[in-house]
Parts: sequence; structure tokens; C-alpha cells
Amino acid sequence: MVFHPTAADHPCFTIIFSGVAKIPTDGYPAMLCYLAGTTPWNYFATCLTKTANTFVQNAGIFDKVYFPRLVVPLSIVVSNIIQFGIHFLLFLGFFLYYLAKGSAIHPHWGLLVALTPALILLMAALGLGAGIIVSSLTTKYRDFTFLVAFGIQLMMYGTPIIYPLSVIPGKWRWLVELNPMTAPIEAFRALFLGGPIPWSSLALSTATTAVLLVIGVLIFNRVEKTFMDTV
Repeated sequence: MVFHPTAADHPCFTIIFSGVAKIPTDGYPAMLCYLAGTTPWNYFATCLTKTANTFVQNAGIFDKVYFPRLVVPLSIVVSNIIQFGIHFLLFLGFFLYYLAKGSAIHPHWGLLVALTPALILLMAALGLGAGIIVSSLTTKYRDFTFLVAFGIQLMMYGTPIIYPLSVIPGKWRWLVELNPMTAPIEAFRALFLGGPIPWSSLALSTATTAVLLVIGVLIFNRVEKTFMDTV
């Protein structure tokens, strides 16, 4: 099982990471800072973990009816938009509350409407690309899904979700920036809370996502022809 932070977890995050560990949040309200990280992260993690089981969980359907198999992971990514929308509305509620309260947040109003959908699309493509690569591997290596679940947990703490990128020492920051989810989450947080948009990191993340997606589709299309012999 993969841990996805929910609204009930954020008070715990605030107490543990902000109150006890004293991890700074760049002056932003801790609760809002954590929500700005977990909202996009949950969408990506759910897309990845669910698409990773495409072949294993749908073997019975694939064996009986022919249709383009890529439709299944695509439908998972699209349907998860509803769950993301619920989390996003919760985030917006806290965002508007702290904004009305006069908290030190400075949204990029001019970029919000245009860039937010682009970030969602980027995270969806990244989750889809990585997920279909994993799903192709699980046709031969069934236990790989457990390794992925563990990897997602580690990746969560290696991504600036419960802390901003600014708290990472400069000599190690490049390692965190290599994580393709770092830029979308930092950009999402910057859009709503303030701070510079990491354009160069977003470009790197977009290029990485494009490569993963192309490789994933190629491998997926190749595996779907013979997967029934191994599943």
C-alpha cells in the first residue's frame, strides 16, 4: 500500500515538521505550504501506482476483448482528475482563508490560469510514462510492484513536499532538482504562495517526462503483443 497524505494528516505535518522539527516554510503558513505540496504529489503518485498495475489487474479483460490497451492507463490518468479536483478544492479553501486573513502569500495571479493546467498535464504525463514502464516490467517480474510502492515512499521524502527546496544545502540541491517532480511541485507552490517560478527546472522536468512517455509507449506497445504468455 502506498501512503498518500490526506487532509487529516496535515495537522500532524504542521505539529511534527513545523512545530517539533522546526523545518522552515519560507514564511508561508505551514498548513498551506504542506497542502501546496501534497495536492499535486497525490495526483502524480496515484497515476503512477494505478497505471503500474495495468497488465496484471486487467489480464482477464485483455484476454477476452481486443482494444487499444493504452486506453486503460489513459483512462486511469483522466479519471484521477476527479480525485485531484477534490484535493484542489480543499487547498483552494485554505488558500482563500489565508489570503483573506492577510497572510504573507503573494500569488502569481497572471500565471495561475495558464500555468496550473499545464502543471497538471505535466504531472499526468509523468505518472503515465513512469507507470506504463513499470506495468510492462511487471508482466515478467510480478514483485516489481512492491518495489515501486517502496520507491514512491522514498521519492515522496526526496521531493520538496513537506519542505521547500530552499532548505536543502546548495551543494546537494542539484540532486533534488534531478527529481522530475521537484519542479512541478515548486512551481505549483510558487504560483499560489509566491516566490520565483523555476523555469529552467520545469524545462528539464518537461524534457524528462517527454522521454519517459515516449519510451513507455514504445515498451508498452511491444509488451502488449506477448504479455498473455507471461502474466
